[in-house]
Amino acid sequence: MSLVYVGRWGSLAMSLFVMGCATSLPWPSGMSALSQPIPTSQNLNQLDRAALIDRIVGQYAHYDVVAYEDLNAKPVLRTYVISYGFTEFIKQGTDVIERDRFCRAEHKMNVKTVTTSFSDAATQAIVPVDQKVEITFKDGSWHIYRPATPTLLGITGDASKPLSRDKNDPAIIDADNDGKPGVTVSLVIGGFVNGEIYLIRREIFENFLTVVSENELVGYVRDSSEQFVLGASLRILNKPSDPLQHPDPNQSPIILKRIENPAMSCEELMARRDEFFPPVPTFF
Repeated sequence: MSLVYVGRWGSLAMSLFVMGCATSLPWPSGMSALSQPIPTSQNLNQLDRAALIDRIVGQYAHYDVVAYEDLNAKPVLRTYVISYGFTEFIKQGTDVIERDRFCRAEHKMNVKTVTTSFSDAATQAIVPVDQKVEITFKDGSWHIYRPATPTLLGITGDASKPLSRDKNDPAIIDADNDGKPGVTVSLVIGGFVNGEIYLIRREIFENFLTVVSENELVGYVRDSSEQFVLGASLRILNKPSDPLQHPDPNQSPIILKRIENPAMSCEELMARRDEFFPPVPTFF
């Protein structure tokens, strides 16, 4: 029996599986928009940097997928973590600031016998700092890079330092307000065994975007987050693991679509997700 925690802020997915319950399913091919050349607006590409900034500032619906795999698991465990929220580009002098806020997260994995959930309250507790982006013109397209800004979840302190490994650290907080330390991952195994995992996280992500048009940006996410298990409701769940992001950027896409209402709520975004984004990737 092997225990694996697969993380990416919003879902912080965890899965428990028994030999034979999972199959070594390959990663789906052609999953993201990156699998094909990205057609970009010729008119947009003819703009200078200042004019481009004026065209792209505003609010966008945010969708990203991060693919993880644990090669030490037998069979190999593969997981997609899918996150939804909002990204805003704010003009500040000659710079552009990216602000990210998250609404909901879910995950899909190559194990049918385990389901997990992560509350919207926990997802929305992740509040990255506003970050100045780098804007460059290369290979006929405008590109936007958001550098990593470590963000703590379930613990306070200096996010520039490695995540605490002390289960009794006084800086640990109940970030999702459920009465448990850190944030809680709930899971159901085999349809009848219920459990919870209590975690703290140090979220570290970078966005690499290509400006497709003034209404759409497409790219990929690089994730190097840390997490630490504080405890669990079942002893068998109270074990660490360290899966890695899949190296193929096609498996971890990000899509931003401009929205007409900058005050759109998370509830409205999720009700309209099919208008903005492709179907959720799956192994089955």
